[in-house]
Order: sequence, then structure tokens, then C-alpha cells
Amino acid sequence: MKRYSHITGWGMVVPERILTNEEITQTVDTTDEWIRTRTGVQERRIAAEDETTASLASGAALKALTMAGIKPSQVDMIIVSTSSPEHTFPSTASIVQDEIGAIKAGAFDLSAACTGFIYALDMVSHAITSGSIDIALVIGAETLSKIVNWKDRNTCILFGDGAGAFVLQALDKPGGFISSVLRSDGSGADLLTLPAGGSKLPASEQTVRDGLHYIHMQGREVFRFATRVMAKATLETVEKGGLTLDDISLIIPHQANQRIIESAAKKLKLPMDKFFVNLDKYGNTSTASIPIATCEAVEADALQPGDMIVFVGFGGGLTWGSALIQWSGPQLEVKPIRTGWYQFWAGIRSFLLKILRRIEGLLSGLGE
Repeated sequence: MKRYSHITGWGMVVPERILTNEEITQTVDTTDEWIRTRTGVQERRIAAEDETTASLASGAALKALTMAGIKPSQVDMIIVSTSSPEHTFPSTASIVQDEIGAIKAGAFDLSAACTGFIYALDMVSHAITSGSIDIALVIGAETLSKIVNWKDRNTCILFGDGAGAFVLQALDKPGGFISSVLRSDGSGADLLTLPAGGSKLPASEQTVRDGLHYIHMQGREVFRFATRVMAKATLETVEKGGLTLDDISLIIPHQANQRIIESAAKKLKLPMDKFFVNLDKYGNTSTASIPIATCEAVEADALQPGDMIVFVGFGGGLTWGSALIQWSGPQLEVKPIRTGWYQFWAGIRSFLLKILRRIEGLLSGLGE
């Protein structure tokens, strides 16, 4: 029996703190009009001190699981796509796995900048259709406010925090993930980067002094790159899936810049109402932007079961990609479950395991 990879659950979490353009004008030399006309952003969400990439990711994952009626213990794989991980290692996905009680899931992070969520969808969908896994969580999560230089008006006006998650599930009915295009051009690696903190520029007093632990972006070059690849990637994945643009109900692009999206629409000769846009409320949430926009598209009744949709994005790397999906909608025969209990018992389990490891360490020391 042929297997298909369907999106059966979705959820999003954004911080409560709203930072408006007006507030930003109090700290950097810019105006609300300048930001809106050049980017489309009006406000963005900013994580509180106790909110991290893992905590936002866990919240979005639990909402997606509830929507799908899937228990955390049924999940086979968790991928967190992020450019602002909890740590270099361990993976943010492993922390999420423990936090939500996904006791049998493998977990790892994926780094492809703002395109990462599409890369993760591709990887999980092929794993599902091959039969190696049945249920997966794909999460895009960012706390970019923690790595933005709030004195740099070229970047601080753009980015926001948030997380979005999909449950992908093996079903025998046709639909779901159909095709994808994944591309990279490493010659542009320096155009959008977090320079220090890796093996090339380990953290030092000098790297901190030089501001190399903040996002650095050459905006004009990234803009030109994005306007070139967005339309092309959309067409490629639609044609790869055996369809035409006339078959597409909605395009959900990476929410980076209103003018980039408008340029893609013009090149594709499509009206803007074919594109779902919410960057005015959240800014650029990087790899979280597509799942967050999808959640809001569902809420706005812009997506219906059976619709053909395209996810398309670009980001540092340079990377870009797109995916063609036939939207499944919730599987109504599955009753939502109360994930809160699983999170509670996961916390108890994690605490007990840490105690056991400590006891084992003490006993091992005594044995020596």
C-alpha cells in the first residue's frame, strides 16, 4: 500500500511582548513610515527573558499534537529548524523531545536559515513515504531578538520571535506532500550571517567587542537574490508536481519583506490575494514564518482541505526552496488529546532520570 505524508496538525506560539515601529524609533534613527514602506513590518513579537527557542518550540509542538490527536509518545522523529538554537549542542530538538514527553522520538536540529522549515518538511516526508517513520514533528522556532544588534537599524527593524509546528503523518490516501525544490549557493554565505561563535571565529573578548555575535546582513544583495529565486522556485516545484499555477489555491511565502513578495507575485503574474502575508504583525521570524503564516491562513479560512498550496522561502547560506502540498485539514476521526498531562509526566520522568544518573555517578565513584 502506497504511503503519503500528510500535515494533520499545526500550532503556533508567539511571545506576548509586542514591539512597534514607534518604539524602535526611540532607539535608532528611523521612522515608522520608513520601516513600513520598505519592509511592510509594523510590529514584531519579542521573547521575554524566560522564553527560549526550545520553550516556544515545545508550546507550538503541543498545540500541533493536540490538533492532530497524536500523543507525544507516538512521535517517531522531531526536527527543529532554527538559526537561534538553545545551544550549539545539544540540539534544541532533543530538549523539546524531553519537554513534551516524546519518549521514543529521534531528534535533531536543522540549519538552513529561513529556508530550513521547507528542508525539514522534505526530509520528514521522504522518511514517511519510505516507511522508516510514521509520525513526525517539524518545528520552526526562533528567538532572533537575542542575536540582533538593537543599535543596527538595518537589521533590528526586521526580525521577530516565534514558533510554528506541523505534525506529519503517514496516511494511505493520496495528497499531502507532493514535490519540493531545495537549492543552495554558498558563494553568498557572507551576505547573511552570524559571524562568530563557531570554529572559524570562536567567542573571544575581541569578537564580542566587534559585535560579531549579532546578525550581519548585506540587505541590498539579499533583496536582489530573493527577488530572483522566489518566483523561480515556485514555478519549479509546481511543474515538478505536474501542475500549473492555475491549480494553486494559495502561496505561503517566507515572511521577510513585503516588496520581495510583491516582486514574486509580479514575476509569476499572480494577484497578491494568492499570497498569504502576515509579516506586518510579526516581522521576519525566519524559519518559523511559514508555519506561523499557515496557522493564521487556516484561522482566516484561506485554506480548505484539498487545496493545492506552495511554501516558498529563502535565507542565509544562501539557501532557497519550495514545496507543493495538497492541504489535508484535520483528520476528524481522531479525537484531540490532552497534551498537558504528557508534559507533566515528562517533567517528572526527566527529573527522575537526572536523579538516577547522579546516583549512578556516585556509585561509580565509590566503586573506584
